[in-house]
Amino acid sequence: MAASTVVDSDGQEFRRYGGRVTTFVVLSCITAGMGGVIFGYDIGISGGVTSMDPFLRKFFPKVYRQMKGSSVSNYCKCGRRPSMIIAGAAFLAGGAIGGAAVDVYMVIFGRVLLGVGLGFGNQAVPLYLSEMAPPVYRGAFSNGFQLCVSIGAVTAHLINFGAEKIKGGWGWRVSLALAAVPGGFLALGALFLPETPNSLVQQGKDQEHARALLKRIRGVDDVSDEMADIVAATQQAKAGRGLQLILFQRRYRPQLVMAVMIPFFQQVTGINAISFYAPVLLRTIGLGESASLLSVVVTGSIGLVSTAVSMSLVDRAGRRTLFFVGGAQMLVCQLMIGAIMATQLGDQGQVSKAVALVLIVLIAAYVAAFALSWGPLGWLVPSEIFPLEVRSAGQSIAVAVNFLLTTFVAQLFLAMLCRMKSGIFFFFAAWLVIMTTFVYLLLPETKGKPMEQVGELWGHHWFWKRFAGTEEGRTTNKLSCN
Repeated sequence: MAASTVVDSDGQEFRRYGGRVTTFVVLSCITAGMGGVIFGYDIGISGGVTSMDPFLRKFFPKVYRQMKGSSVSNYCKCGRRPSMIIAGAAFLAGGAIGGAAVDVYMVIFGRVLLGVGLGFGNQAVPLYLSEMAPPVYRGAFSNGFQLCVSIGAVTAHLINFGAEKIKGGWGWRVSLALAAVPGGFLALGALFLPETPNSLVQQGKDQEHARALLKRIRGVDDVSDEMADIVAATQQAKAGRGLQLILFQRRYRPQLVMAVMIPFFQQVTGINAISFYAPVLLRTIGLGESASLLSVVVTGSIGLVSTAVSMSLVDRAGRRTLFFVGGAQMLVCQLMIGAIMATQLGDQGQVSKAVALVLIVLIAAYVAAFALSWGPLGWLVPSEIFPLEVRSAGQSIAVAVNFLLTTFVAQLFLAMLCRMKSGIFFFFAAWLVIMTTFVYLLLPETKGKPMEQVGELWGHHWFWKRFAGTEEGRTTNKLSCN
């Protein structure tokens, strides 16, 4: 089936390729999705382990003593395929070393290896999912990455909940060591995964082999239009190195801004701060160690369900709509959490059980809104907006910004909580207003559009057309359309 011409809601024409969802694509994407499970497990396990008393006693005794002290403020108690193979192997090694740690240096080295695995995996997996998926279902397939992140996080929370009850104080070793399981699955599964047709053509491999693979992926015999777009984009890619193009050529300015700002905004929603330290945060409001871990399991499960809802809606409602709805809900939750913390929790003492329950509900509603919007879309949008010639470089920038901000926020969150107290939630609320405005003004809708044609959107945008609409930019678009 040849490509058909479709008119979107903005009156712009684009070509829709033929094809269907095949079993081959589904199985390939499920295997690649293990990279998301790894990321979610790492996020989920970190907060749980650092709230376990035996772990703190062994590696951070000063923090443990502060946690148990009564004179400390409530707010201040805690201090593509080859890439996926490397990611799984690094995570496998990191999990083994972390579980066997006898001193803080082994813990740090294990975490370094886990970080290497996450870096390779988070660069490769979203691109792999976006390139393998049929354009009309790309949003759902790509949001599967966030679904896998949620599955990994919930699994980590459940393991933390059980490990905390192990007598002898070695439960934290189980939590850290089990990180090797998804890493092993990814490393082994990636050995049998095919490269994407886009990547094969870009590497200069036989185009007939890439065409045959594309037919198998799409489940149709006529893939000439999609193949022609891939080849045209590859020819453009030969004009220069991807990183140099996206950094220094004016026509890629819209994609560069999105590669930086989308992951930046995803982090300043405050989600990783809450995800990393939710158990600690819940202990701050008076819940015990076990109760706080169980509460995180519940909120994580809600996020998992919400991500599944996002997968079902993203290719119908569109990316912008989910950004607006989720952003509004997160804003309300942050404001209410901040107000309750400001009025009900002082430097000493605890809140009532009723207030604690309200805070848990608000945290769950916040997590649900994030999982509907900025969680999956923060990975989906960067993975689908780059032309082939800058795709790997652009995604690498997005992942680097994401990880830098993750580290920055995680390291500063507790210090900010100590100094700003409840004001930190108003701080994140202000960023939610800014990022929602940014999406409204500067991010065009990309639902249903083939990846090789998304670049044409910028030339029609009221602001970005001054960059993508240059003669240089129009020439690029023509090349990718012929």
